[in-house]
Amino acid sequence: MKCMLSVFFVVMIFMGNTAFAQAKSLAQIRSELPEAYEPYLKKFEDYDVIIESPKDAPEWWAGAPSVVRDTQGIFWMASRMRTADAPRGLRGYEIRILKSKDGIHFDQVHTIKREDVPIEGFERPVILQDPETGKYKLYACGPWGKDSEWTIIKFDDADSPELFKPDTAKPVIAPRPKTYERDIRPDGYKDPTIIFAQGEYHCYVIGTMRRTERIYHYKSKDGEIWEPVGSYFDSILDLTSWHDFYVRPASIVPMEFGYLFFYEGSNVEWYDPVYNMGTGVAFTFDLHTIQELTTEGPLAVSLTPSKEFHTFRYSHWMRVDNELWCYAEVVKPNNSHEVRLFRLKK
Repeated sequence: MKCMLSVFFVVMIFMGNTAFAQAKSLAQIRSELPEAYEPYLKKFEDYDVIIESPKDAPEWWAGAPSVVRDTQGIFWMASRMRTADAPRGLRGYEIRILKSKDGIHFDQVHTIKREDVPIEGFERPVILQDPETGKYKLYACGPWGKDSEWTIIKFDDADSPELFKPDTAKPVIAPRPKTYERDIRPDGYKDPTIIFAQGEYHCYVIGTMRRTERIYHYKSKDGEIWEPVGSYFDSILDLTSWHDFYVRPASIVPMEFGYLFFYEGSNVEWYDPVYNMGTGVAFTFDLHTIQELTTEGPLAVSLTPSKEFHTFRYSHWMRVDNELWCYAEVVKPNNSHEVRLFRLKK
């Protein structure tokens, strides 16, 4: 117990400490927080817009950013673009690949369209660089195969992110057949986040079980063949407290000891909790046992909410020099989404 309390205080010194009350307006939330929290909250008021919504209208979303800074210092981003003119769950029409020298000003250099894979729709992609070969890896997710089960897919490795080939996509993490007729097991996987750590790739995914979303952990030596860590049936973060409706993985940041584990969730009392997501933070030593730090409410919600939504989701966090950077998909007052960068100083 003393050890975990020490971890909590060390992480909070680095990050700050926020907790939002549930099912309340943003004004109510801020009024009830200690005055000492206000300087930290103000850090989320300043941001750079990295990718604007493809159309400045409700349900048109730019989002799900994944970022890697390569060995030459170049930032590469993969982001999903989403239309309003399609059934929900099938609105992600392309993955954009962008390049930047400073991590702030990005240029689009490649596009993977769903019809070129082909796939019915995309959600969150992941981009990273192989530490041994130097090649780039790109993962995505969407309905796959004759049964259109949600599956994590991977494209062939490329010498540059500009060279990913859409028609090389293949499934790498997919639902397993039932052993018994009445087995209750994850029947779909989506929205991966991946880190190379402790000599292996670790992938955290949303697993849907009876239409409920939890976090599942897989690992791989090569990024191609994946096996569950622990039981195939067991998730690593419970549906409880403020995230009693859904809980999802967001990002992992290596620290001097252990790892910050960012996650997102929603509450049964929130409006449309399938999409109305907030982001929290946890800590892990072993990349599998997760200790929540934000147990009373999310760390971040949109400070530009619409009437119904405070969505702050699909965040990618990384340390850049002496700052903690967060790229996130955030709702605007008109219910469109854009990718923003928040640069948090120590």
